Amino acid sequence: MVWDVCSWRDIGPLIRLETTLTGNRYLSILPDHLHSFMSIVHSDRLGQFQQDNATIATKWLQEHSSDFRRFHWPPKSPEMNIIEDIRDALLHAVDNRSPPPHTPMDLWTVLKDEWCELPLR
Repeated sequence: MVWDVCSWRDIGPLIRLETTLTGNRYLSILPDHLHSFMSIVHSDRLGQFQQDNATIATKWLQEHSSDFRRFHWPPKSPEMNIIEDIRDALLHAVDNRSPPPHTPMDLWTVLKDEWCELPLR
């Protein structure tokens, strides 16, 4: 499983998750990866974070509302989230690899390579 972040300006890191994404793991990713991404890519503080309305993140996002804004959007609206299109492009690129990845480490290597090649950058 992976976690990723993107913006209309750039894509951020692709983070490998060794386990399923729990609420506590999500709360550790936000300060470690989201916060730094938003402060670099949107240093003007005009960036807005769009998330899937995970309840556990609400308090953290409120505490950091001075660092970046949160884009409010209806729950269960993936068609409004550009990350879905980016993930589809990533999976399509991985599916088209020849030879395909055979091990979890091969898959991780291919995912990172294809992530860096996405045309958004």
